[in-house]
Amino acid sequence: MTQAPTPTADTVRRLVRSLLPGGDGPEVRPVDEGGAHRTWWVGTRHVLRLAPDHEATVRLRRELRLRDLVRPHLGTAVPVSVAHGEWAPRLAYTLDVRLPGSSGEDHAVSALGEADLAGLLTGLREVPVAQAGALGVPRAAPRSLEGLRAAAARAAHHLARADEFDDGFGRFTPPAADRLTASAPVLVHHGLTDEHLVVSADGRVRGVLDWTRAAVGDPAEDIAGLALAVGSPAAVRAATLAGYGARPCLRGLWLARCDTVVRLSDRLRGRDGTPLPLLRGRLRRAWEAILLERVTDLPEER
Repeated sequence: MTQAPTPTADTVRRLVRSLLPGGDGPEVRPVDEGGAHRTWWVGTRHVLRLAPDHEATVRLRRELRLRDLVRPHLGTAVPVSVAHGEWAPRLAYTLDVRLPGSSGEDHAVSALGEADLAGLLTGLREVPVAQAGALGVPRAAPRSLEGLRAAAARAAHHLARADEFDDGFGRFTPPAADRLTASAPVLVHHGLTDEHLVVSADGRVRGVLDWTRAAVGDPAEDIAGLALAVGSPAAVRAATLAGYGARPCLRGLWLARCDTVVRLSDRLRGRDGTPLPLLRGRLRRAWEAILLERVTDLPEER
């Protein structure tokens, strides 16, 4: 595997000057405050992303083709690359136009924003999976919800002892998990968390970032991602508007809840470096109550 050196501001400035000639070029600064600085703001109009290794290079190059495929199907914007190539031997970069708006961490999604998310889920379902596969988009097998439930139940006991969580798995039994089977596979973004949603001040969802984890798989994974980003009620409303029934909505809800409990427990045990406030916020949003949970006899999907 080709491992890149950590990019510096000088490295980025030299690359940007070759791509955007004229004067000294725009100001560059890393998007992430720590870490390896793989994503950089370039002035106020562009974002530079640098692949750190061979696998990330493959994903980044695939993303450029995938964005062109999904763009006609979505009502929300997808970034446009104005330049792409190699920033180090066999390591890719893309310089994208920055989408107007802020992270979903900064603005709450409005009712119209929920309709935007419904359009996103609908559009993803309409993308021909054969064409996505031809681009190299992988297939992802559905996760075992019962296996995840069992792991999350153990993590919940640990969090309860740490006074971080009230164990809420009593009603989510193994038979209930077994009934929430995965729907037919569709193109899944697989990363619809708050940092990948571009939200305007009025709560509209204006764009979706980072398609490197996209796969053909279980649509409940994207419903789960939205539960972490905007809360379970809004995620379920958006999925229902997109035409998903009770089964995929509840499956997405419990995927999100189990994931948040496991991740927070891992963080407290020192196995995860994600900031605690971020994990606690996602757990809170995923465990917001929804009316659909009162459905005890799930209808058959049409």
